[in-house]
Amino acid sequence: MDHVDHILIVDDDREIRELVSGYLQKNGLRTSVAADGRQMRSFLEANAVDLIVLDIMMPGDEGLVLCRELRAGRHKAIPILMLTARTDEMDRILGLEMGADDYLAKPFAARELLARIKAVLRRTRMLPPNFQISEAGQLLTFGDWRLDTVARHLLDKDGTAIALSGAEYRLLRVFIDHPHRVLNRDQLLSLTQGRDAELFDRSIDLLVSRLRQRLGDDAREPTYIKTVRSEGYVFSVPVEISEPRR
Repeated sequence: MDHVDHILIVDDDREIRELVSGYLQKNGLRTSVAADGRQMRSFLEANAVDLIVLDIMMPGDEGLVLCRELRAGRHKAIPILMLTARTDEMDRILGLEMGADDYLAKPFAARELLARIKAVLRRTRMLPPNFQISEAGQLLTFGDWRLDTVARHLLDKDGTAIALSGAEYRLLRVFIDHPHRVLNRDQLLSLTQGRDAELFDRSIDLLVSRLRQRLGDDAREPTYIKTVRSEGYVFSVPVEISEPRR
């Protein structure tokens, strides 16, 4: 039997929960709903989902807090699409940094939500072109660093783990999967988020800056992520696949 994607909708507005749930079901998806963080946690303890649609403004734990909680726990691999009535770009960037996979402002068209959900699921399941083999238990080595693709964190030369946000991990994977290739902002946005570059181009610069800090890369004379003036960025070190230490 073909797999039917299961979407969990977390929103304190019952009308939105019902409308979104009904529309997604009519378009071939399986849906469940939760009104707050407590219900979300309870549901995830007993059920598997393929994606969470998470409202940012809710009583109690708001969406950004729940997103950060999900990314730090055992459900960190579940894609998250955030909904919000906020329109401030910095709020959207904050959602990215917390690990959201996409961000849609209210009011929104149901067709756009469906398209975003399908795009996030497609990106999440797409194997990087340079690594068409199983990554279970493997490390991607570059310079003085290794990236643990299971735990989704960096290991320095001493083996110390450095946690990455969801957005930082996705950006680093894009660079690692395309070493020595200049990538402009539009390409980085498309490969990491699938967002509208006109609205979110600044978020890429912010994420590059944060990732350089994680890598200890001097922005003035970077070793790993170099700026190509008027073109974009390039990951300038070779990448190797290595086995984890036993």
